[in-house]
Amino acid sequence: MTDAGPPDERWPISQYVLKVHSRCDLACDHCYVYEHADQGWRRQPTTMAPRTMHAAADRIAEHAAAHRLTTVTVVLHGGEPLLLGPQRLDELVTILRNRIDPVTRLDLRMQSNGVRLSEAFCDLLVKHDIRLGVSLDGDAVANDRHRRYANGSSSHAKVLAGLALLRRPEYRDQYAGLLCTVDVANDPAAVYAALRAEAPPRLDLLLPHATWEQPPPGSGPGVTPYADWLLAVHDRWTADGRPMSIRMFESIRSTGEGGPSGSEWLGLDRADLLVVETDGTWEQVDSLKTAFDGAAGTGRDVFTDAVDAVAGLPDVVRRQVGLDALAAQCRACPVVRQCGGGLFAHRYRAANGFDNPSAYCADLKELIVSLNDREAVSPAGAAAASERHARDGRTDEHLPAGLIERIGSGRTDADAVAFLADTQLALTRALIVAVAGGGSATAAGGWDLLTRVDQEAPGAVDATLTHPYLRVWAVDALHRRSLDTASSGYLACVAAAAAVRAGVRTHLDVPIRDGTVHLPTLGTLVLDGPAAGIARLDLDPDGCTLIHRGATTRVPFGDPAEEPGAAPAGARWLPNRRVGTDPGEVLLEDLDPHRDCHDWKAAERLAPGPAREWAAALRETWQVLRRDAPGHADAVAAGLRAVVPLVEDPTGLLRSSTARQAFGAVAVARADVDAMAVMVVHEFQHNILGALLDVCDLFDPRHGARLTVGWRADPRPVEGALQGTYAHLAVTQMWLRRAERPGADAATRRHYEQYRAWTADAAAALAGSGALTPSGERFVAHLAETVQGWPR
Repeated sequence: MTDAGPPDERWPISQYVLKVHSRCDLACDHCYVYEHADQGWRRQPTTMAPRTMHAAADRIAEHAAAHRLTTVTVVLHGGEPLLLGPQRLDELVTILRNRIDPVTRLDLRMQSNGVRLSEAFCDLLVKHDIRLGVSLDGDAVANDRHRRYANGSSSHAKVLAGLALLRRPEYRDQYAGLLCTVDVANDPAAVYAALRAEAPPRLDLLLPHATWEQPPPGSGPGVTPYADWLLAVHDRWTADGRPMSIRMFESIRSTGEGGPSGSEWLGLDRADLLVVETDGTWEQVDSLKTAFDGAAGTGRDVFTDAVDAVAGLPDVVRRQVGLDALAAQCRACPVVRQCGGGLFAHRYRAANGFDNPSAYCADLKELIVSLNDREAVSPAGAAAASERHARDGRTDEHLPAGLIERIGSGRTDADAVAFLADTQLALTRALIVAVAGGGSATAAGGWDLLTRVDQEAPGAVDATLTHPYLRVWAVDALHRRSLDTASSGYLACVAAAAAVRAGVRTHLDVPIRDGTVHLPTLGTLVLDGPAAGIARLDLDPDGCTLIHRGATTRVPFGDPAEEPGAAPAGARWLPNRRVGTDPGEVLLEDLDPHRDCHDWKAAERLAPGPAREWAAALRETWQVLRRDAPGHADAVAAGLRAVVPLVEDPTGLLRSSTARQAFGAVAVARADVDAMAVMVVHEFQHNILGALLDVCDLFDPRHGARLTVGWRADPRPVEGALQGTYAHLAVTQMWLRRAERPGADAATRRHYEQYRAWTADAAAALAGSGALTPSGERFVAHLAETVQGWPR
């Protein structure tokens, strides 16, 4: 269950850079690895050995499991990682995938100069789902100012050839974007035009690394050359309709509205990143190499030290505590929540270390203030956003009469669940509109079809959009809006599913991801091999025709055998499985690509035998629910739409989880049916409370209280304590009913008494925390009143 298990450390690490090759085939004179203060690369092995990769992968996996991370991001870096060659790169990535994929979702990326990119490498990117970012500084004149071979010759033509490969349909999914280091000597309009011509899904504009000891080129009193250069690019980008994402500008807009920056270069987001060098040493973020020799060192390595040991080092923690780590001058600045003091490395001065504003302070302030004016964002917006949220929080005045009381006291009925489900559907629809508004051409085609089906058969659209993992996808797509078929293009798959439900004959382009096309709530079309790109899908009520890479395959919908050989060559259909219970059908969700968002790894597609065993177990679990939790069973029956099988714990510990964005879904690992019934009720309570929190504020999000609760060793934030208390309210009722049955043993009674004490004490802690809104006070008061009415 999400509230049990090992205590959380304060700062889990979810992002890693692995230096798989420590040399480079270019000699860029602005490179922080080879040309700045730290020359540690000279002491590193040229390549990362398989033994080192095994150890690094083990450390990452164990940390992700201990902290229940739903995703970890690993960036393969250098030097130049393509110097490994396809075979060696394949070997190292296979080690990563084999160790981390069973534990959590691995978001695998690579940063390259692009000059060695070939079809063989691109095929490897598809095979392992690696998204590649390429460094390019603009047109030939701009790029060759710094990015040249050691003999001075140009690298530009070879980089463009590599980018042309990435733009091919079969590889487009793996194109992460371009990284451009700003040089104010280059013409911003020409640089922007050259970068746009390469059709990147995302563009990162980076300031050249500098410190107070080595100031930025061209800087000086009373001038802001970098702000001027970036503003010129921003204005061209805006005039062009913003054809790709530019992270710096979007970070400034987001932080100005009180949101995250999504970057360590700006804002106050926690920097949860560690580096592993080719010899296995742990280091801090690479940019520190620009400060002084050894600045990034930790003295730890993957063979002897776990991630938590490194994450707790004072120098690492300092980069994670936000405003408190900044110089006094920064804390007093009106744009500090947008600037965040700039990149940590750029604050360095020999006299006082990093306790300074950025060496780019004047440029950053000018850039932020100017963009706030252009974007109509208040410079104090970030600071005011949370205050507005607390002051003007959502009350319960618009909710149905008595809803807070019914839900808070644990008497949630089918009508209450139906109301919450309707609000969740409205949220999902709004998110999909946002995705369609900023998505790709594939997404636009999906939106056109979805709106047409919605007019002709709105019930079919609602049946599709109530699938729990559509909101998970939409939220992720909005965070990664520019990633074409990998994110927003999935809208075409959503529309295709609704069209099939409505019996509409149509055709549209759909994205292929990892060799599959998934139609949510219906099933997955599996292609031969790890294909990617765009395919044409012709749909009718009985099946579909897939046209991809010149091949046409007819695939009927139905229930074919699970083995690949049972379907026509080229593609096969795996239908979603549904389990019939007395209140209706529940989806046994082992296909949706967005289901892997829980605390533990989702199981892969179940073989027919285990699927039948799961179905039988769910039917038995439902009977236990009716027996031990009849009131809660009605609520579960009204709202549960999908059960995700989880990978079982090898030691036999119980596993269950709820994803905050996935209303109507619970994830569980197989156990005996009495335990599964408890887990389903526990997790569905999280569903209910999460949906209520979407429409009514029960606590002040600014409040920093951490509360001690009986079921956890670590103090919990207010929302965590509230979620756990509400889940345990239902579990306590189940154990009470079991304890009152004739013949109940002492262990059952002890379980009841333990849960009752936990719930009562936590409710009292919440009531006295000072963090609750008036609605929250009423909610907790009804919860506590219910507990007080139970026998001691």
